Amino acid sequence: MGIFSRFADIINSNISSLLDKAEDPEKMVRLIIQEMEDTLVEVRSTSAKVLAEKKELLRRIAKVQEQVEDWQNKAELALSKDREDLAKAALIEKQKATELATTLTQELVVVEEQITRLKEEVNLLQEKLADAKARQKTIIMRKQTASSRLEVKKQLDSSKIDNAMSKFEQYERRVEGLESQVDAYDLGNQKSLSDEFAALEAEDSVSAELEALKSKLNAEKAKAKAKTTK
Repeated sequence: MGIFSRFADIINSNISSLLDKAEDPEKMVRLIIQEMEDTLVEVRSTSAKVLAEKKELLRRIAKVQEQVEDWQNKAELALSKDREDLAKAALIEKQKATELATTLTQELVVVEEQITRLKEEVNLLQEKLADAKARQKTIIMRKQTASSRLEVKKQLDSSKIDNAMSKFEQYERRVEGLESQVDAYDLGNQKSLSDEFAALEAEDSVSAELEALKSKLNAEKAKAKAKTTK
């Protein structure tokens, strides 16, 4: 037995409710669509039969109406020939044909009502089918997205992320240590303002001492020269 046992079950069904209750919504929507398509084929087949019945009724009604006119003409002909008995018999046949035409016309009305209902049912079923197919695409897309996200979650679980971040932080600390060593060298090579002035003062002292040494040497040379001259 399918999901739906009658056409009315499909029309009155709440697809959303069925999918919410289903363990596998994707499988359920496929079954729903298959059931609807099968029912649509059955309804269209029934519609074709009813349309054929309508055509047959129209043909029979047309034929009976011809008979009514024919018996009317025969009755008139019989009266014109003073054959009242034949005229009466013709009118009786005409009455039978008229009654048959009335019955067939009533059947035609019923058949046309059936056709109208079938058209409405086909339209409703097509709407339901279109809705189910639209939901099928959405469900498949959501399932694929959820599966992809699940795979990502599995690949990047919390423990792996924590380990990766821990290693990253270790590398950062190593880089910071190297940067600190570079900064330490730079600090060692930099001179403060006091160091600059001390260097200038030392340079002046050395220059003064150098000048004094030069003067001393020049004086000694002068004395030695003077002794040589005497």
